[in-house]
Amino acid sequence: MGSDQLLRASAVCAGDFTKTPYIPVYASLSMGIINCYCQLVDPEAVRAELRHLKSLNVDGVVVDCWWGIVEAWTPQKYEWSGYRDLFGIIKEFKLKVQVVLSFHGSGECGSGGVLIALPRWVLEIAQENQDIFFTDREGRRNTECLSWGIDKERVLRGRTGIEVYFDFMRSFHMEFRSLSEEGLISAIEVGLGASGELRYPSCPEKMGWRYPGIGEFQCYDRYMQKNLRQSALARGHLFWARGPDNAGYYNSRSHETGFFCDGGDYDSYYGRFFLNWYSGILIDHVDQVLSLATLAFDGAAIVVKIPSIYWWHRTASHAAELTAGFYNPTNRDGYSPVFRMLKKHSIILKVVCYGPEFTVQENDEAFADPEGLTWQVMNAAWDHGLSVSVESALPCLDVDMYSRILDTAKPRNDPDRHHLSFFAYRQRTPFLLQRDVCFSELETFVKCMHG
Repeated sequence: MGSDQLLRASAVCAGDFTKTPYIPVYASLSMGIINCYCQLVDPEAVRAELRHLKSLNVDGVVVDCWWGIVEAWTPQKYEWSGYRDLFGIIKEFKLKVQVVLSFHGSGECGSGGVLIALPRWVLEIAQENQDIFFTDREGRRNTECLSWGIDKERVLRGRTGIEVYFDFMRSFHMEFRSLSEEGLISAIEVGLGASGELRYPSCPEKMGWRYPGIGEFQCYDRYMQKNLRQSALARGHLFWARGPDNAGYYNSRSHETGFFCDGGDYDSYYGRFFLNWYSGILIDHVDQVLSLATLAFDGAAIVVKIPSIYWWHRTASHAAELTAGFYNPTNRDGYSPVFRMLKKHSIILKVVCYGPEFTVQENDEAFADPEGLTWQVMNAAWDHGLSVSVESALPCLDVDMYSRILDTAKPRNDPDRHHLSFFAYRQRTPFLLQRDVCFSELETFVKCMHG
């Protein structure tokens, strides 16, 4: 190792992390390793990647299991062969596996050039009934994931949305029960919304959204609208059975709208009713899915990922959080109701963490506060007795980012001695480039996480 590499590696661990808690480190494998026919594309490339990770002393890997691949062609016909082969190779290297059950589609192409959509049979249903998808005020459908409005509606060839998720989870458990019992599968992350995160798809780039737009409410499919009407009737205000008509568009700024501006309608009687209802749908979805997940997985560790909607966090309304489903303006704690539900099901919370590129700039027009939001979420989760983990949103290639993550993972001078339950990071693609660029820094970082 050269002198420059030594200096950079030592900068990762500016403090003394010996005798600190052991925090497992996991690396995400690229999704292109399994093709759309659920075949393992290049076993030898996987072995080379795992060999590299093993040399870094990481504890395990994160593997996405895509609903759109496994149940692609026919309802309740599940094809797990590629994942079976992959888990067999991982087992050779004595690494742990965290499985992500991805009930959404991906607009990205992995290294195998795989574009992952929802199952074909679901898209066939959508040709006759587009209301199975989240819908914005203009009537545009988001085909990334199913609307929570059909959680209890038998519109998926005789099954409800919740039943479809449960059948998939049960099939996974039956297929890989022995690997869980052996300890190879250490945790199962359940996708609950857009990008696998617990949120509405309020900021879709394919609809033209760009940072730092506030996003739009996604409640205009007929099933969500029926639910809203029932809630308004129950309150005795049928004229509240509508979404706000002054909430702007995907790329609006808070102050440009009558709903989200300071003193805006978000804090009116109607605004509070609507936001309570909108966030309540999210919480009910969490409860329904996780009740069945705990039943399907029989005591396994279950993980849920919370997004980091940090732009407009330094305004009164927190507009981007509101459209994503978190009723968290400055005068209300919007995360505690969610965390109470996660605690009910003994869930491990995963928080998305951003690197130095996302630090707040002077004259920041987005009023962003990624660090402030991260600590609000983590402290609220710890206050509710939840285990907390972190996933980096970007490849770990920056010394400052390593240092920040270490400070987050093992907070100094915390009287309650909180620390993360594990840390997961994305590898740079291709991983060989990462090996050449930052092997020493990453190796040192893993040592510090292990204490």
